Amino acid sequence: MYKLIAIDLDGTLLNSYGEVSEVNKQAINMAIKKNIEVVLTSGRMPKAILPIANEINANNYIISANGASIYDVKNDEIIYNNYISKEKTLEIIDICEKNNMFYSLYTNNVILTKSLNYNILYYNSENKNKSEDKKIKINIISDMHKYVQEYKNDDFLKFTICDSSEIVFRSVINKLKSIKNIDVLEVSHMSKKIINYGSQEHEVSYFYTEITNQNVNKWTALQELIKKLGIQKEEVIAIGDNINDEDMISNAGIGIATGNSSPKIQKIADEIVSSNNEDGVAEGVNKHIK
Repeated sequence: MYKLIAIDLDGTLLNSYGEVSEVNKQAINMAIKKNIEVVLTSGRMPKAILPIANEINANNYIISANGASIYDVKNDEIIYNNYISKEKTLEIIDICEKNNMFYSLYTNNVILTKSLNYNILYYNSENKNKSEDKKIKINIISDMHKYVQEYKNDDFLKFTICDSSEIVFRSVINKLKSIKNIDVLEVSHMSKKIINYGSQEHEVSYFYTEITNQNVNKWTALQELIKKLGIQKEEVIAIGDNINDEDMISNAGIGIATGNSSPKIQKIADEIVSSNNEDGVAEGVNKHIK
């Protein structure tokens, strides 16, 4: 019997408009009523995941920034973290600045960026339709190096690096890989987001990667959580779509890929369900939770 369902957000639970369908909500609430722990596991920061967790009533634990932290919602505290050090953070910033590469830096409460572009443009667009308490906090910083040097906390979760040119992107990524004791996510395809401007839709496409501290991944964080909850890995269902879901999909009791997943993820998954726009999460949950 399964006791925990780990679900990715973007490209998995959320459709292309950043919404959770009613069908997916119903399936998740059915599982929760059967005392199954539902945990959102996302590349987003905790405060950006929390409104969605509350919306679907999966509000006990949140795994954020690809596994860089576990947030205990009820006690409002981080119970596990693997942050990037300030020294490494500044090193990554310097390489991006010298090569004119777009980047954003995530902390537990805010995204730090120099401009609204690529994935940050998408999050900013999402904010326009949300109440203040559900908005993703984005701070535009003119001098990122100085800001980080003076930053009082140590909660540097991850970087997102983006560019529309694959040649430029690959060149800078190779330079970033020279930094020791960090992990650079291997992403082989373009990310595509749909942004609404009134009655019109605009697609934003870009190459991207995510940089975390070494040994950060969703499965490592899940292992910490299931140990705390007394759950075995065979009792875990993991549902995702992208390369940052690879470890949890390949190690969980059953790993499920949505139909829109990257080819690599579909290859390692135990099952493939419908896409994120066709209620794939509900399909997977309803099949295994009776």
